[in-house]
Amino acid sequence: MKLFNLIPLAVCLSLSVHAAPQRALSLDDIMHFETLQQPVISDNGAVIAVQATPDRGDSRALIRFSDNRKQYEIANGTNVQVSADGKYVVATIEASLFDRETKKKDDLPHQVVLLNTENGKQQQFDKVDSAVFSDDGHFLVLKFDVAKAESTETKTTSPAAQSGSSALEASIVEHSAKTDSAQPQTEKADKGADIQLINLATDQQTLLSNVTQFAFDKVAQHLVAVVNQDDSQLHQVVLVTLDNQQQRPLYSSKNEHIEALAISDNGQYVAVTKGMASALRYGREHNLLLLDVQNNQQQQFAPTKKWTYNQYSSLQFSKDGQRLFVGRVPTVGQQAELADYQNPNDVFKPEIITAKKQLRIWHGDDAKIKPQEVKEYEQELKRTYLAVLHLDSNKVVQLADQVVPDVTYGEQARFLLASSDVPYQKMVTWAGFYRDVYLVDVNNGNKTLVLTQQPSDAMPTLSPNAKFLAYYQQGNVFLFDVASQRRVNLSANITTPFADEDHDYPSAAPGYGFGPWLADDSAITVYDKYDVWQFNTASKQGFMLTNGEGRKQKTQFRLVGLVKKDELLPAVVNNAETVLLQGYNHLSKADGFFSAKIGVAGVSRLTESNSKLTLLARANKAAAVVFTKQRYDLYPDLYVADNTSPQKAVQLTTLDKQREPFNWGNAELVHWRDGDGVKMDGVLIKPANYQAGKQYPTLVYFYRFMSDRLYAFPDMKLNHRPNFAWYADNGYAIFLPDIRFEIGYPGISSVKALTAGVQKLIEMGVTDPDAVGIQGHSWGGYQSAFAVTQTNIFKAVVTGAPVSNMTSAYSGIRHGSGLARQFQYETGQSRIGESLFAAPQKYIENSPIFYVDRIQTPMMIMFGDKDDAVPWEQGVELYLAMRRAGKDVVFLQYQDEPHHLKKYPNKLDYSIKMKQYFDHYLKGTPAPDWLRQGESYQEYKPKPLSS
Repeated sequence: MKLFNLIPLAVCLSLSVHAAPQRALSLDDIMHFETLQQPVISDNGAVIAVQATPDRGDSRALIRFSDNRKQYEIANGTNVQVSADGKYVVATIEASLFDRETKKKDDLPHQVVLLNTENGKQQQFDKVDSAVFSDDGHFLVLKFDVAKAESTETKTTSPAAQSGSSALEASIVEHSAKTDSAQPQTEKADKGADIQLINLATDQQTLLSNVTQFAFDKVAQHLVAVVNQDDSQLHQVVLVTLDNQQQRPLYSSKNEHIEALAISDNGQYVAVTKGMASALRYGREHNLLLLDVQNNQQQQFAPTKKWTYNQYSSLQFSKDGQRLFVGRVPTVGQQAELADYQNPNDVFKPEIITAKKQLRIWHGDDAKIKPQEVKEYEQELKRTYLAVLHLDSNKVVQLADQVVPDVTYGEQARFLLASSDVPYQKMVTWAGFYRDVYLVDVNNGNKTLVLTQQPSDAMPTLSPNAKFLAYYQQGNVFLFDVASQRRVNLSANITTPFADEDHDYPSAAPGYGFGPWLADDSAITVYDKYDVWQFNTASKQGFMLTNGEGRKQKTQFRLVGLVKKDELLPAVVNNAETVLLQGYNHLSKADGFFSAKIGVAGVSRLTESNSKLTLLARANKAAAVVFTKQRYDLYPDLYVADNTSPQKAVQLTTLDKQREPFNWGNAELVHWRDGDGVKMDGVLIKPANYQAGKQYPTLVYFYRFMSDRLYAFPDMKLNHRPNFAWYADNGYAIFLPDIRFEIGYPGISSVKALTAGVQKLIEMGVTDPDAVGIQGHSWGGYQSAFAVTQTNIFKAVVTGAPVSNMTSAYSGIRHGSGLARQFQYETGQSRIGESLFAAPQKYIENSPIFYVDRIQTPMMIMFGDKDDAVPWEQGVELYLAMRRAGKDVVFLQYQDEPHHLKKYPNKLDYSIKMKQYFDHYLKGTPAPDWLRQGESYQEYKPKPLSS
């Protein structure tokens, strides 16, 4: 065990931050610029931990107290966890970037550091795979690598050496790991690992070996562990009492591998699944075993004729400990094998020869096209169907089945929400995603059909006590009374629209969603574009909780900072509870925090700021919330506050200091009208050291709505987008315009907005009319490629992963999901609204490839040749058409890359080439060799194999 004290963070900062003259932002600066990720807060709100990660380099974990009295740093710390009481923090220690780049993954060290926040001491544990705190934060379990070496620097005491440990318990730890050659080889997934239980207050430690599963109960009284060691025929469920770390075997078997594990919140029950260890995992059939810890009883639930258990059968106790939810499957069998040649005559047998064929048959009546079926094969292999065991009656009720396969877990005692996409799997190809919605009776499994062909992204919400179901449909909000089976249109007499007012897709406009239910089912909160409504489930009447101030002020209110007591369950509120709201003003594009009281109309402003606010975390047992505040010229540092008074927030981090060495531009809102006279908004980022009256080269970047980024800090990374800060610091203005689309004419809609927006900047005197570039990726890539077929206002275009030919893309495949692309055109983002054969002219009119002869703008196309969203052949089509027409074109094909570049060398290279491209065409700098004359294909000397 390594023990060492922390260097005070103030010293670290004083060493790393120096006052220096401002200089130009470089690629190296971007690589080292840190971003805060994954903030976590202790249940009592006292301690906040966050990971500071550069775009390229080594992370560090920052630990802060909410009263700012202490702060710590853990070098190379990632995946930070905080104990419930805030007394301890554990962080994974990542290998250095150099080691990650030069060593095999299996050769990298796996380490965690445990920090005592009261005295600042750290303990380092080597070869650790994961770490888990008990719910009260008083105990920690470390799971070591499966192949953990015998010698580690962390010394532990075996259970046999501790008071009260039996010889049986000692054998769990000390049994030899020698393999009996007569025994079959243990599958990797069946192998266990060492786990170490640590009492954080006393440092008492217990080591258990060959553990495949473990779990704490919620009352922090017990740890239960599953021990599997095939070669010694040792399979056990072991219960450890946390206070004294005494062990008790609850169940033992010589030949049954124990798989899944769950323990009830109060620790009374333990459930496991188990199957014959001699069977291969793929086809191993399991039984369900329920262990009553208090009464020392056990009961087995064997498979039935219709339902059984397999390796993927998960277990989950209800919070009251009265029900056990378990996944079951219709059958379990070993994986099929193809016939093979066994003797010389077999090589002439057609049935054996053809068994070696490589064929996939696509049938017109298949529910899913083959690529989708292949992509979802593993997911379907792991699919189980939810059942529930009622502990009071020992009755197992099947809830899900092949017709209605999906049941949403909940704590409702009588009914749960279920849904099925089975009837609509074929029409997904062209119509998008739909589901039938059911209520399933937990007591008997009976299902009641509530909704037919409901959009999959508009699933209903079930009240906490399952008395009501709320859902959005065709512009209205409905309430379904479960007991009476009656539905009421809550919004029938309300003139305020609940449908998305900005919807510009060829499909029915969705709603704005639901806020939380009241815990007693008495009301549900609902959102329109601006306001929050509260509807009473008894009277079916509603009122604006925000009293209409949202629409009046053009501010979108949403409830935030709610206590989420369980990750599996939605948050609820109570009558007369004061809640926190975030308000986004559609005019100023700024956020604010507000408060309201459930049941009372009215809203009070808590903060005033021209900034973007993002609430990141809420303490489970305290009113503390963690949020960020940002602008283009203000880094989103962390703040902590009471959720009733965010205006009194305490700043926890100071990463905005990273901007101090650099010139930094600023952002402002721009208004104009497009070619049809529609009012448009956009963001203008002025270059560093902007001089009024001077015209600047301008880069246009866009997608759909961009003006909400007015107060967003620039993403300090290198990826498929231009880095705004880098361009602004190098003399560019950046323009982020909104686009509003007309269905059937997405290309020309974009052109109207773009050209009018650029003309506005020219009229403002900001933009040099002879130095305007445009860059977009994916949907933005399509728009940028189409735009230059319709206008010569742009002097250079970089288009990433564009669809260039809608007629061929329409029936292409999204290789990431295996889905056909037809639905994107008929109902989705591409916004044609009809099939190719119903409206071929629209597909042609909106395809850049049919107008390449008009293009006067130099074009650079970028694609990864393993693009999982847009077929990369779309880039090839555009390149070949441009080449045939004699146009200025260059095509960057990044090998083995998906839709967004993942490999850092490629991201860096693309960023460099994009900047060089725009510098050449917009600033007149000399063309680099790759642009002037291309690059010949060549192969390189292979690296020697490592020993």
